[in-house]
Amino acid sequence: MLRGLYDWTLSLAARKSAEWWLAFIAFVESSVFLVPADVLYLPMALSRPDRAYRYALVATVASVLGGIAGWFIGHYAYDAVARPILQFYGKYDEFEQLRTSAGVSIEFIALMLVTSGAAHLPPIKVVTILSGALGVNLALFIVLAIVARGGRFLLLAWLLRRYGEPIREFIEKRLGLIASAAAVALILLYIVIKYAL
Repeated sequence: MLRGLYDWTLSLAARKSAEWWLAFIAFVESSVFLVPADVLYLPMALSRPDRAYRYALVATVASVLGGIAGWFIGHYAYDAVARPILQFYGKYDEFEQLRTSAGVSIEFIALMLVTSGAAHLPPIKVVTILSGALGVNLALFIVLAIVARGGRFLLLAWLLRRYGEPIREFIEKRLGLIASAAAVALILLYIVIKYAL
């Protein structure tokens, strides 16, 4: 099923309506969809490098709006909508542990939002729903989402404009690993500052 979703999402890049599809995928990725918008963004930006920043802006705006939708789902429709979504993806038990944990602070949610937006660690939809369920300040949430998602898409745009096709394999195979390592480092730094100092 996942491979089918991935292939379908990738096939959208060749359509005339690709920009609208990018906005749609970026929106639903932040609240309910499994496949990241990068799958669509990368081939679009490679085929039209002159539009890489435009596509990054489209993906950022749509992703932040989708994140706001996720926040509202978590805040106002947890039992009716969020629980079935999380159960479908097999993330419900992890989510409930986070939601009921006394150690989850606004700072930790902010860190998760940044690492999720930058490296998909944890998946962005989990963090947006959790932010709403915990009542994270919506204005703070929006600012962090803009920084995290905008930073990711603008970095991809810059890499693709500067290095073009040769960077594609690196982005597809190694950038996620590097971003994940940076996210883990940020989380460890947060833990050290919070509990060890």
